[in-house]
Amino acid sequence: MVAMSEDTEIERAGFVERAIVRHQAGVATPAIDHVAEEIPVALVFNGISHVVMMATPRDLEAFAYGFALTEGVVASADAIFDCEVFLRADSAEVALSIAQEDFVRLKDRRRQLTGRTGCGVCGIDSIDMLDLRPQALPPSLIRVDLPAALARASSGLREHQALMRETGGVHAAAWCTPDGDIVHVFEDVGRHNGLDKLIGHLALHDIDMRRGFVFLSSRGSYELARKAARMQIPLLATISAPSSLAISIATQAGMKLVGFCRQDAYVDYTPAITL
Repeated sequence: MVAMSEDTEIERAGFVERAIVRHQAGVATPAIDHVAEEIPVALVFNGISHVVMMATPRDLEAFAYGFALTEGVVASADAIFDCEVFLRADSAEVALSIAQEDFVRLKDRRRQLTGRTGCGVCGIDSIDMLDLRPQALPPSLIRVDLPAALARASSGLREHQALMRETGGVHAAAWCTPDGDIVHVFEDVGRHNGLDKLIGHLALHDIDMRRGFVFLSSRGSYELARKAARMQIPLLATISAPSSLAISIATQAGMKLVGFCRQDAYVDYTPAITL
């Protein structure tokens, strides 16, 4: 269930108009530009605010579901009983009702952070709390001809990036078939938000994440690899480079990780892993 606040009956476009002045070859031209929208989004679980993320105010139900799953707040989508989105002029709140077992675990995690001063990653000052040890993925259910599939995904992504065409300032996360056909795309100012929106959508529609792959218009950071591995996604492909930690996480999980994906090229960072 999704509820919108009274002042917003429809989902936002994801961009706003701003007055600008373009400068080129010594000529200044006033114009109106479309700028990607970014607002604070509070995620509230069973009445307790857990985190505030800066995100583009579109697909917020999917975002909340995806975040809850990829961050291990809930063990499965079935543990989310209700989801209400309250969209305001300059902020948003998503309230989720989750299973008591998951909520108790979340509260225990919050207690471990109480009183800590480390900023690091989301207030965490213990390396163990980063959860950098993914479980091994099950045997792959798909076979992928990487050159052909990545070429198809690379050539097809741009036509699905409507918000990128308007603003030039957002990332895209695409769900692809093993052949590289793009089925779903979600965009956001944050690359991890885009992935959470995509994963949330897949979970809401009961799509088996072991039977396709994710293609991202970004670099391959560790949190993207960790989120994908947690959802048992067999292949993560990115347009830019991965980090060393992303490669390590993918290797531990047995997840294929490729970067610098183009229509005629890619770099395989986990050559020992086959699909």
